Amino acid sequence: MREYELEVLEQYDIEVMSTRKIRGAFFCETNEGTMVLKEAAFSEKRALLLYTLLCHLESEGYPDVDIPVLNREKDLLSTFRGQSGYMLKKWYIGRECDVRRETDVLEACRNLARLHRIMRWQEEGSQVQEDALRPPVGRHLKQEFLCHNRELKKVRNYIRNKVNKGEFEYLFLKYFENMYQLAAKVTKRLEDSGYERLYQDSLAQGLLVHGDYNYHNVLMLPETGGSATTNFEHFRIDVQALDLYYFLRKVMEKHKWKESLGRAMLEAYAEVRPLKPEELEVIALKASYPEKFWKTANTYYHSNKAWIPEKSVEKLQTAVLQTEEKIQFLQKIFRFIL
Repeated sequence: MREYELEVLEQYDIEVMSTRKIRGAFFCETNEGTMVLKEAAFSEKRALLLYTLLCHLESEGYPDVDIPVLNREKDLLSTFRGQSGYMLKKWYIGRECDVRRETDVLEACRNLARLHRIMRWQEEGSQVQEDALRPPVGRHLKQEFLCHNRELKKVRNYIRNKVNKGEFEYLFLKYFENMYQLAAKVTKRLEDSGYERLYQDSLAQGLLVHGDYNYHNVLMLPETGGSATTNFEHFRIDVQALDLYYFLRKVMEKHKWKESLGRAMLEAYAEVRPLKPEELEVIALKASYPEKFWKTANTYYHSNKAWIPEKSVEKLQTAVLQTEEKIQFLQKIFRFIL
């Protein structure tokens, strides 16, 4: 056991039998069950918000979350020699959701729907309300799309004026016009959609999203046959359909936008929490935006452009190919045509 690990764990009223290192954290077997110790890259305020949310989920009948453990000082974050915050969290014996198993994927969709039914920020009578603490609000999609559009044009202008162009630059210019026109169409369609009402309703009702709902953060539990959800650190008030979009996109990228699986995922979610037409439209709009193309271009613009790794060229090609696959998928599943 390392020095900092030992010092941090000594701040808790638990008996630690063994520890083992995993990626970015430590598994701890204790007298109170399996726990995880990891560095927390956020403030005490954010930790309190997280703790409040997870306690709420437990009280609403969803106990399988990685709720933080209070130390002897009743703090959520512990320190090593006065530096760096560490959080000890309840954990589960299980395996990550396997995207190759359709049963896992569909259970993860139903699990997300169960969470969305109870993920609402409750302020009345809480300590959080007295301290005027509230989760952050998600960025409006129109602002996000417009910002990305401007950045795409900035990269285009930079590359146009560049004297020595390589494979990446020529490839970007080749596909820019089609990708930018798609981005502009999605942005315009968003303005005429039901997104604004969904967004304002989500803010008014305090509806919450996980913020990073992917297969790494869903554990399949062999003892109960159910699932646990972890790593809520990015939760916020926002349109809940965006969680489903994110999970759908991550899975579909692994399955080359397989129509039957995508349809089954939406149906599995809707079994637990029916989807409104406006929510389906928002999922389709978010999926339609050429986000991977923008992300690859933006990374290029903010990197050392004197040497472009071959992987960047591959990512740009993949982004274009996946965009074409997505559009076909959306037309079949959502009857969505820009």
